[in-house]
Amino acid sequence: MHITDSLTIERAQRVLRERIAPAVYSQTAPLTVEEQRLSGEPIPFDKALEGTFQPHAPGSAWGAAWGTTWFRITGAVPAEWSGRTVEAVIDLGFDTRMAGFQCEGLVHRPDGTAVKALNPDNQWVRIADAARGGESVELYIEAAANPVILDRDHRFAPTDEGDVHTSSPALIYTTRRIELAVFEREVWDLLLDLEVLLELVVELPVEPRRAKILQALDDSLDALHLQDIPGTAAAARAALGPVLAMPASASAHDILAVGHSHIDSAWLWPLRETRRKVARTTSSMLSLLETDEDFVYSMSSAQQFDWIRKERPELWGRITRAVADGRFIPVGGMWVESDTVMPSGESLARQFLYGQRFFDREFGERSRGVWLPDSFGYSPALPQLIRRAGFDWFFTQKISWNQTNRFPHHTFEWEGIDGSRVLTHFSPMDTYASTLAGDELAKASRQFAESRVANESIAPVGYGDGGGGTTREMLGRAARLSDLEGSPRVRWASPDELYARAAEVGTLPVWVGELYLEMHRATLTTHHQMKWGNRRAEERLLEAELWAATAALRVGADYPYDELDELWETVLLHQFHDILPGTSIAWVHREARERYAEVLGRADAIIDEALGRLVGEGDQRIQVNPTPFAIHATPPGGGAADSATTDAAATTLVRRDSSFVLDNGVIRVVIDQSGHIASAVDLRAGRDIIPAGTVANRLRLYQDFPNKWDAWDIDEFYRNAEHEIGEVEHIEADVTNATAGVFVRRRISDSSTVEQRLSLAPGERVLQIEQTVEWHETEKLLKIAFPLDIHADSSVAETQFGYVRRPTHTNTSWDAARFETSMHRYVLIEEPGFGAAVVNDSSYGFDVTREPGEHGSVSCLRISLLRAPRYPDPLTDQGTHTHRLGLVVGADIAAATRHGYLINAHDRVRTGERGFDPLVEIVGDGLVVSSVKLAADRSGALIVRVYESLGRRSRGHLRARFAVASAHEASLIEDVGAPVEQDESGVILDLAPFEVRTLRLSPIAEM
Repeated sequence: MHITDSLTIERAQRVLRERIAPAVYSQTAPLTVEEQRLSGEPIPFDKALEGTFQPHAPGSAWGAAWGTTWFRITGAVPAEWSGRTVEAVIDLGFDTRMAGFQCEGLVHRPDGTAVKALNPDNQWVRIADAARGGESVELYIEAAANPVILDRDHRFAPTDEGDVHTSSPALIYTTRRIELAVFEREVWDLLLDLEVLLELVVELPVEPRRAKILQALDDSLDALHLQDIPGTAAAARAALGPVLAMPASASAHDILAVGHSHIDSAWLWPLRETRRKVARTTSSMLSLLETDEDFVYSMSSAQQFDWIRKERPELWGRITRAVADGRFIPVGGMWVESDTVMPSGESLARQFLYGQRFFDREFGERSRGVWLPDSFGYSPALPQLIRRAGFDWFFTQKISWNQTNRFPHHTFEWEGIDGSRVLTHFSPMDTYASTLAGDELAKASRQFAESRVANESIAPVGYGDGGGGTTREMLGRAARLSDLEGSPRVRWASPDELYARAAEVGTLPVWVGELYLEMHRATLTTHHQMKWGNRRAEERLLEAELWAATAALRVGADYPYDELDELWETVLLHQFHDILPGTSIAWVHREARERYAEVLGRADAIIDEALGRLVGEGDQRIQVNPTPFAIHATPPGGGAADSATTDAAATTLVRRDSSFVLDNGVIRVVIDQSGHIASAVDLRAGRDIIPAGTVANRLRLYQDFPNKWDAWDIDEFYRNAEHEIGEVEHIEADVTNATAGVFVRRRISDSSTVEQRLSLAPGERVLQIEQTVEWHETEKLLKIAFPLDIHADSSVAETQFGYVRRPTHTNTSWDAARFETSMHRYVLIEEPGFGAAVVNDSSYGFDVTREPGEHGSVSCLRISLLRAPRYPDPLTDQGTHTHRLGLVVGADIAAATRHGYLINAHDRVRTGERGFDPLVEIVGDGLVVSSVKLAADRSGALIVRVYESLGRRSRGHLRARFAVASAHEASLIEDVGAPVEQDESGVILDLAPFEVRTLRLSPIAEM
């Protein structure tokens, strides 16, 4: 850069900062400020009016953490301001570097209608476009004193401020400027002109265009009188006019700007506060929509719309009108922006069902694409589910956060485990909170990977995470960047436009498999109680649907549609990508634990009611099991019992030397004096899965202090500091339960212990490990290790409706970066014809390494159990935790699938007069019934979801054990499709590998 160029830029930056920005508001007049502090939860506007307001002098402290203060602001526009644009300028004590992470306010008129939000980048309220002079001013501000959990560099520190139960009562904010002011539009326009050109010139190479802009900057500043900015702003703008009027080149990159605010449904604030953040943000966006005819705004998450519908009717009416006009765009089609790695396949189906059903019911339209800018990796099952739910496209940008490898595409086809493809776009800006700054635009143009075949990318424009959305400054930038030489062209548009044109491109690149995020791997483990609660709630709601549907069709019981909807919506909300991953403040997790307990209790009540109706009154012992591998209700009403336990040999437990030997005729397990698994032999194959000289069930403790994001990250160097938990305090044979076992108690540290019961059921090939950990560690990671004498090039881990294979080697940087990966109910390590699996009831993170053995490499599988990060929740994982694991000896995918289901569900025993038949039965290798429920449209039809679990083509039948009037295909969200083929054995099922099918069976109505 030439020295004179640098001087011009420095000159313009200083004048802009020190003279022009302060001159946007010229004359000022005082306002009278009063306050009403609330001691508890927020109250609505009408209740606030009933309270007592006290004088508040700007410069005074207000707001304890998580408290609410209502401010009343009154005054009058000076008569001499007639014809001028007047605004109230209100600074509640903002730090302009931290939008969304501190105090905020919502401005109301005296009639209670919301006007707009106040936040660090929105400190104004329009009073009059052209004042008459003398107008009275009366505004009410609901101000939230949300504490700053992040520091100014967006770093964390352990804090007690993350829960209202532990936060300080001290006042944490101080009001500053609260006054009326004349808004100088010409000065504001000059400010934006200069900002856009300064940012552009920094990005431009040395060329004539750059020189012309630099000269225009000098000319503009020469025309500006620093002691009369308002009076000379027009002349200064005139000097910039010619360079701002130069059009973009024909080949310039096109950016479709989408107004946006990625509002985390919970994170550094509780759900209660998110509801207010949504109201604040939408009020401001509606105001912008009403003043700028080009602007369009998008919002995801049906849950957030529903909060507005229920709590802010005056905003809701404006939103529905804006949606009808195509200006306020519902995107995503999900209940919330969910995590997509840990929720079950059924949960993802319900995210789409409840999201699209809401948009359809309230707006008469559905989202065409799935919008997930900030989730922590994306399951390879998603493409099929997206397409089967009726969506056309998928959007994110989060993979740009990869630590190691740069993702090679921006517009591409994403192929899932079943071969389904979905058109996908990543924003090349690498942000979901664009401000349309020059460096963002240049980055998008420079990085866009598909420039040979396409020319458009999306920019989600607006402050996010903590809300705020698009600002009028961003609208001003967009207007200047719509056709500007040296810059990409910017225009406001619906994201559907990009995908419509991308679909017309001939050949796009294809990415096959999961979109693995090389970051935030610890979210699979952090806050085990979130994982345990989610898994239990998913399992229990599916069971409640099954038995309630059975009772409805068998004995005419009422199906609890409303209650099941409410419970599912609660579970879906808590699958938000900062709740289920365990990365929120303590308040969020405390409430989530309470909600999970409530869901489980209410689901159990539905189950008890349904089973009571089904078995009737009596004293016969009726045993029921909801899993697809053991659906039964015996005796005496039929339904197959779990054949694997029929006529099985009893398990023997023998003390041999210092070891315990468990033998049930299928496998033989030796547990040594340290409680480790010294041997696990498949008696049919004559093969021990434990490598010679090693033991399994080894608990290992690691130092866990990632470089940046405590609750989010496991960094690879954690393996360098490993401590094995070997000391046994107590070990003994345990024959008190129905299955023989061994009890072991170990001490992890002075304050943490672990107790295990290792048991073997008759006739089964799974050694169960029931574990209770009293955990009081700091910055530690607990894993359980299973060395396996199996040479495997890949691991097989269950994902939604199938599994994913991942290399166990580190040949490439992509392989090496997957040092912690996800599973659902099982991980299988196999050679051709033989394998072993570990199944679990509440874990999602694991790793596999290859280690030297006697005859080539062996595999070591480690399941991640607990962590102890200190922020944002300093009490993460502290307390008592239970895990159920199972080591399946001699396993294949079918066995791993079966035992994964069984360890997550339990037989229920009732007394009654009769058993009952299951509603449906399925025949065919690898075919699994995922859910049985009544249709969401409340027609009384039965919805049955089936999937192929083995990764190969399978043919079979679904037999309904009730009178069926008609059988149809359905979409994942239960839209009725074509009739299905049937024969004398039932509905014919011919499924491709991992194919998911939804069937709708309408019963014959009773006469």
